[in-house]
Amino acid sequence: MEFLYEYGLFLAKAITLVIAIIAVLTVIAANAMKQKGDKKGELTITNLTESFSDLKHHLQEELLSKEALKALEKKEKEQAKADKKAEKEKLKSKEKSGESDEDEASRLFVIDFNGSMDAHEAENLREEVNAVLSVINPQDEVLVRLESPGGVVHGYGLAASQLARFRERDIKLTAAVDKVAASGGYMMASVANTILAAPFSIIGSIGVIAQIPNFHRLLKKHDIDFEQMTAGEFKRTLTLFGENTDAGRDKFKEELEETHQLFKGHINQFRPELNLDKVATGEHWYGTQAKSLGLIDEVQTSDDFLMAKAEEKDVFLVKYQTKKTFAEKLPIAAAATIDNTLGRVMNRLDNLRHS
Repeated sequence: MEFLYEYGLFLAKAITLVIAIIAVLTVIAANAMKQKGDKKGELTITNLTESFSDLKHHLQEELLSKEALKALEKKEKEQAKADKKAEKEKLKSKEKSGESDEDEASRLFVIDFNGSMDAHEAENLREEVNAVLSVINPQDEVLVRLESPGGVVHGYGLAASQLARFRERDIKLTAAVDKVAASGGYMMASVANTILAAPFSIIGSIGVIAQIPNFHRLLKKHDIDFEQMTAGEFKRTLTLFGENTDAGRDKFKEELEETHQLFKGHINQFRPELNLDKVATGEHWYGTQAKSLGLIDEVQTSDDFLMAKAEEKDVFLVKYQTKKTFAEKLPIAAAATIDNTLGRVMNRLDNLRHS
């Protein structure tokens, strides 16, 4: 009887807790409905120059003696004071002479693009490019750190067009590939004035591929009919379930060749010195090989490039993150809550059985 009493009491507490959680989630859902007009994402800016400096100072604190560290800090303060004074004098001189700010210190804006097959990341890229273009000066630069094996033509075509907006404004654009920029990824990289790549990064794959399974014979074997109505001779060329024809196959291949020609035309527009007959075969190469073929300009990692730039100018990472909707967050939160609650119930029952 004592076991049943304790079990009933615990079960009542558990049910009360679940009801309370449901009530809280209901309130959150109601608030989420009211916030439909809120912006979908958030733009964050990180000063990478300061991050590198903080990392350097942290290591110096660990490695240097107190005397050496104190001497270094004194030297840095004196240098900072001298730089500030020089900047003030330069500003006064410019004001007196009426010079423009064209010779103002340049900045480097960094954008990351880690692309998937459907290139949906192009939506965030659009926001990042918009943000940078709204504040950029002619002397500023942009670095895009690219990682993508490629994907759908229209998605990567749009992503490449977003980067081309910098070229249209005569802003120096550098693309850095640490791992892979193939097919659509290279389509994006080719827009840059300069392409950097790590020694063993994968570069190229200037080609087009499409593959589709066909279940017609399987359906026919089991006496299953498939009907498909079209208006227009080539509304559908190859299908999943219908019987494919030689004419359909020829038309499909013709469309692939047309896409390949457009791809090559895009590459030729931005890197006219390339021998397309040699590199637009669908093959890929490693960074060191890609350099000898002219697919890239320098064999270098993005880290080396950024650390060198941070020594001479302010470097800012610009990132746009889409907010998760309440519907996207709820399953995760609910699953975690239920899992925790059930775990506590099972542990409690196990303790009661062994008491």
